Amino acid sequence: MTAQQIIISTPVLFLAFLLLLMLFSLYLKRKADKTPSGKHAFDPYACGQSTDAVSQYVNPNFRRMFYLAFFFTIMHVLVMIVATAPRGHTLLPVVYIAVGVLAMLILFRK
Repeated sequence: MTAQQIIISTPVLFLAFLLLLMLFSLYLKRKADKTPSGKHAFDPYACGQSTDAVSQYVNPNFRRMFYLAFFFTIMHVLVMIVATAPRGHTLLPVVYIAVGVLAMLILFRK
């Protein structure tokens, strides 16, 4: 192996990026805010309200958002698998399309 092949090998690049991120983390740790936190720093967050107003806590319903997120996740993975399938291997994309259709049927059932 040449020196260039060793430098661009996966383990060496992983360790280089790990070292770079550790150095960046140490740099940011030095720049972080050092002021002591307030007396309510670890209190539960209730929409920015004080602790005596927790009875007015708002709990939004994200159920419809889950359906949209699940739909787009399934569709993006499906398109990625079908678009990058190797030539001549048609079974995997067909299986993914079938599973995607099944997931959509389950998702949008009444």
